[in-house]
Amino acid sequence: MIPALMPNYKRADLAFEQGEGVWLTATNGRRYLDFGAGIAVSSLGHAHPKLVKAIADQAAKVMHVSNLYRVPQAEKLAQLLVQNTFADSVLFCNSGAEANEAMVKMIRRAQFENGHPERTHILCFNGAFHGRTLGMISATGNPAYQKGFGPVVAGFDHAPFNNTNTLREAITPETAGIVVEPVQGESGIKPATREFMTALRAACDEYGLYLGFDEVQTGVGRTGRLFAHELYDVKPDIISVAKGIGGGFPLGAVLATEEVAKHLTPGSHGTTYGGNPLACSAGLAVLEEVLSPGFLEHVRTVGSAFGAMLEDVVKRSGGVFDSVRGVGLMRGLHCVPPVANVMAAILDQDLLAVGAGDNVLRLVPPLIVTEAECREACERLIRAAAALNAQTTKTQENAS
Repeated sequence: MIPALMPNYKRADLAFEQGEGVWLTATNGRRYLDFGAGIAVSSLGHAHPKLVKAIADQAAKVMHVSNLYRVPQAEKLAQLLVQNTFADSVLFCNSGAEANEAMVKMIRRAQFENGHPERTHILCFNGAFHGRTLGMISATGNPAYQKGFGPVVAGFDHAPFNNTNTLREAITPETAGIVVEPVQGESGIKPATREFMTALRAACDEYGLYLGFDEVQTGVGRTGRLFAHELYDVKPDIISVAKGIGGGFPLGAVLATEEVAKHLTPGSHGTTYGGNPLACSAGLAVLEEVLSPGFLEHVRTVGSAFGAMLEDVVKRSGGVFDSVRGVGLMRGLHCVPPVANVMAAILDQDLLAVGAGDNVLRLVPPLIVTEAECREACERLIRAAAALNAQTTKTQENAS
């Protein structure tokens, strides 16, 4: 019989009942070092006092009123985002996929209002991941995510990632904008090059297109900057945000310049839950913490040290890992054996991480992680690699 929960997830037989900082305690009593952070979501770790208090205090007052009325918490969070980014205006929603859907709609709408109704296509890139809605699996372009869901949604074109030579030939008279991840997460922690990002901005300026960054995973401090596009000194017209912005509470956002945002007039787009008092109270607590003195410097310092530690892990892994990828606290280890086997081995060492494409182990701990905790994670990675190598040796001996 089918379980009560639909079987669309391949879940580990593990459940957690308590968390503190970068640690999770499971119902089996074991304590796990969390370098998955709910897939880069738990930006302040588990049970962060400020975030817990913000949610509890707001829940005791009013959780939801809808966007039929003013929401002071949303206004305050939007103002804080505008003050600290390129953006002039912010739209709140509930998830990364919703933020990406809204970003596409806003790009198309702006072209329409500017007298270019023929410009409806969005140029995306091979290896992208933009979400699971019908529109976003079309933007992603990976057949594995599209199988069985009928025709793809029209209007999404694809070009090679990090290839400036093929960029302009992919732009057509129907192109409205370009959407790209500064670091491709799902496909294996692949950062864009500075040359590529600069070329994207130049192409958009040349052809009258809008440049959108999918910062769902890279945003809110993950790379050591508030948003990853800052690493490239490239200004977008619009970005999508989610994951870490709510610290674990569902929240998404679209940040845009006035040139794009002004066309989203009443009735053109909406969401029932997006930007409600409870979600925005959580977002405020997270953003105020991330913007507090020293926080992003901590991410940069620890992220750099973690990258160096992972290089050492590769050397000491006995061939289980062969390279390190990423930036800040968004790191990946390329695996030689199947990443599923590596995931099982690190779980035996009470370490949590996330799989990614291209046989990569994704390591995205809470942003509050310390260098000592990173060293501990690396020691567990080395022990897991040793266990895998011992298992391989034993299998070979039995076979002979």
